[in-house]
Amino acid sequence: MRSRTLRRLVGRRRPSSGTSPASLRRRPAQVVAAGFLGAIAVGTLLLSLPVATTGRTATLVEAFFTATSAACVTGLVVVDTETFWSPFGQVVILALIQVGGFGVMTVATLLGLLLWRRMGLRTRLVAAESTHTIGLGEVRRVMLGALRLTLVAEASLAAVLAVRLVVGYGEPVGHAAWSGVFHAVSAFNNAGFSLYADSLVRFVSDPWVCLPISAAVVVGGIGFPVLVELTRRIRIEDRTRPLVLHPRRWSVHTRLTLLMTASLLGVGTAFFLAVEWANPRTLGALDVPGRFVAAATQSVMARTAGFNSIDTTAMDHGSWFFTDVLMFVGGGSGGTAGGIKVGTMAVLAVVVWAELRGDPDVTAFDRRVAQVVQRQAVTVTLVAAAAVAVVTLLITTSVPASAVSLDRILFEVVSALSTTGLSTGITADLEPWHQCLLAALMFLGRLGPITLGTGLALRQRRRLYRLPESAVVIG
Repeated sequence: MRSRTLRRLVGRRRPSSGTSPASLRRRPAQVVAAGFLGAIAVGTLLLSLPVATTGRTATLVEAFFTATSAACVTGLVVVDTETFWSPFGQVVILALIQVGGFGVMTVATLLGLLLWRRMGLRTRLVAAESTHTIGLGEVRRVMLGALRLTLVAEASLAAVLAVRLVVGYGEPVGHAAWSGVFHAVSAFNNAGFSLYADSLVRFVSDPWVCLPISAAVVVGGIGFPVLVELTRRIRIEDRTRPLVLHPRRWSVHTRLTLLMTASLLGVGTAFFLAVEWANPRTLGALDVPGRFVAAATQSVMARTAGFNSIDTTAMDHGSWFFTDVLMFVGGGSGGTAGGIKVGTMAVLAVVVWAELRGDPDVTAFDRRVAQVVQRQAVTVTLVAAAAVAVVTLLITTSVPASAVSLDRILFEVVSALSTTGLSTGITADLEPWHQCLLAALMFLGRLGPITLGTGLALRQRRRLYRLPESAVVIG
């Protein structure tokens, strides 16, 4: 009798109900992965058609790699986007970027709502006070708001770029308009695809091209939860006085995201200025204002955008490694950027700071960071690092050391996992199975942090007992 009661309290595994709605709600990661795999499959099929290219038909690996890179808003390519793909192929790529970018924001929001439903009432109240999580009744409004934000941002950037290309560079109106639209969608979704073979190198010192694109990258990658909260704060301000935002009223998540984003952008700009200042193949050939524009642009793009306004292959090896770090961290949660996310990095930073100070609690902005969040941050980071290590090892051991250096391989692997798209130029020269490995890494990097973080939260369970503690020697 007691054993039956205990089993009832602890909970028994229920039989799966196949593909019923309840089963899908319990397995959100599978549903999300299936949706993205479907988009990649359709994109691969369309890009394999003869009408998608200007010359020879794309191979299966070329079509698959490009479709995966577009749907996962990465930007790594094995063929030149401008010359290899026809207008039809470019439209397919643009559609995959749009679906992938907006799909990520939608997926992040819906998985957050699913997690919200699994919380108890008391937990909901605490979470609502500290994070301003979106409620179940707001799904339609939030999705429409995301769509409006996406369309307005992309349309505004497309107009600015089109006018600049016509006025400043004499491009035909039709080509300038198409280029403006393509780069606007690619920038806001942090995809990094470009219709120019040299990406943005020809515009390296042009602030009317580089700075608007950089702004779109930051807005798209900062995370939809942050944008929603800032929009709400603007609406609830007293309309009888000048519009003022009060950072102290923001949630801990918003403050950490904005602080980390600003810090990384500033540090990145300063680093590239210091290291590449005298490099004649990067910043050294520009005037002083051009160097600042180029360094700021490179700092933004290393945060999973994928455009480059200076030749990545000509950068110092130290700049490559520092770019690896920026790419690995990525952008904000719930946005179009990749990486482990700045929120994850911020949590790890405050954990280290609390341990160094000997504090019993990990705090940020006068709020305790839950232990479950700390464990999730550690898990996401270690899983991502393990993926980078394994894939780098596989490629390194199968490529002659004289052909490709380790730092180049590491750069491509981190760029794929973080869905950045920056490259040292070796992706197209790798073996087809290497390219498929990078494509799998792009898929993991696109959905991994979102589904893993939510999945870990959904798997939280209670135990009726705790085992005795035991010390483990560290260091």
